[in-house]
Amino acid sequence: MIDLYVYYKVREPDAAALAPRVRAMQAALAAGHRVAVQLKRRPGSKDGLQTWMEVYPGAPDGFEAVLAQAALDAGLDPLPDGPRRTEIFVDLKPELMPCA
Repeated sequence: MIDLYVYYKVREPDAAALAPRVRAMQAALAAGHRVAVQLKRRPGSKDGLQTWMEVYPGAPDGFEAVLAQAALDAGLDPLPDGPRRTEIFVDLKPELMPCA
């Protein structure tokens, strides 16, 4: 299992058009792949841009490719200002955690 974090910038005028597309994509992914989904954004904006983050905790290995195709199918590419950046995290094994 992995946790995926996808972040990107959104121009304020495009936010209203992008939000329903992302939510529909996430609903389809949640139903079809049994993944938890979250959509977040930083408070406020800077230079007319908002920072958004999609979170997929506990996703199966290989889900990154599924998500990339889903974003393409949902027509998300033209709306973010710049690339969608994906980060993958895994749980830290207990034996690797420092002792207190």
